[in-house]
Amino acid sequence: MKYTIYALQYILTLMLVFGLVFVFPIYLHASDKVEGEKTEGKKTGGKTLVTVEIKKYKFIPAQINIKPGTTVRWINKEKRQYHSVWFKQLNEVEPDYIFPDESYQRKFETAGTFPYRCGPHPEMKGSVNVKF
Repeated sequence: MKYTIYALQYILTLMLVFGLVFVFPIYLHASDKVEGEKTEGKKTGGKTLVTVEIKKYKFIPAQINIKPGTTVRWINKEKRQYHSVWFKQLNEVEPDYIFPDESYQRKFETAGTFPYRCGPHPEMKGSVNVKF
């Protein structure tokens, strides 16, 4: 009986440690994700947020028309593939990769047409058209 209690305490302790070390950090990280949120044209605090999904090696939608002051958020909806949103024609350095369920956002203040592409997959192209 004495060994059974010790064994049970040991198992419960292992389960607690496992939960704190492996499961809890995953839960915390998951709460930061923007999963399944459709924010196309959504007003957030007086500002507009437009979402572009990255799925099946495409930007969806590939071309968007927005007004100055709008923030565009690109969300990687792929299962395993990483991508980037690179405004190469603006002579910018390629940003960090966006891994599945991660996002990248950028606010557009000036009018113009801003083409972009995926750094690792140059066939993936899109454009942000900013007009008053």
